[in-house]
Amino acid sequence: MQIAKKVRGLTTFDLKIIGIILMVVDHFHQMFYPLGAPNWLDWFGRPVATIFFFTSVVGFSHTHDKKKYMERLYISMVLMALFTAILEKTVHFEQVVLINNIFRDLFIGTMFMTGIDQFAAAKDGNKAKHISLGILWFALPFIFSGITTLLVGAAGLPLIIKQIALGIFPAILLAENNIMVLLIPLLYLFRNNKKIQCLLIAATALLYGLTGSTQWMMIFAIIPIWFYNGQKGPGMKYFFYIFYPAHIAVLYCLAAVLYKALGS
Repeated sequence: MQIAKKVRGLTTFDLKIIGIILMVVDHFHQMFYPLGAPNWLDWFGRPVATIFFFTSVVGFSHTHDKKKYMERLYISMVLMALFTAILEKTVHFEQVVLINNIFRDLFIGTMFMTGIDQFAAAKDGNKAKHISLGILWFALPFIFSGITTLLVGAAGLPLIIKQIALGIFPAILLAENNIMVLLIPLLYLFRNNKKIQCLLIAATALLYGLTGSTQWMMIFAIIPIWFYNGQKGPGMKYFFYIFYPAHIAVLYCLAAVLYKALGS
């Protein structure tokens, strides 16, 4: 009986902890690469986004207030953009560019999932309204990408305006994982079929493999996801929102200090 309890599978909490551990190793490589951190450390980070995409789908599917869920991610996205911009200007570690903002990827994912919800609601009435809203939610990340491209490329536009645009627009072009964010709505569509979700992850990994990208290693995310037991586990609602920027700041500042101290 005790053995059965030990092999109970993995909760959402467990998946997030696995993702956080792998993420720290990946970001250690990112920050310490100028000091000689080996490239193979980067491999640990390849499954991370997929794990967090999956837990985001789970979270969005079960939250009691999807609007607040989205608001929390959007505010975190904007604050993270502001935080990294200030960090770079304060520390002046030009060897590392901080493009880190998983909150943007996850927020864009919720936009796609909201679009799917609108399409699903069409069968209950107001079909034209729900389909139009569904299309709009799907189009917005691409529309914002176009607007961002125009603003950033505009001659004579003050730099502050361009930086604000980069911070506040949920553009898929700016997403840390770019077009891979489209995996989120696919996982959401099949949120009740883990086998198909794992096949989708494997297919995406295969596409990356064919291009020669190490992102094919995202396929290893299937292992913890396969053992997901549908349980939430211990609550850590705000832990990740704090840990994510905090660990990036610590690693970035530590790497900068060492780099300058060693005269690299």
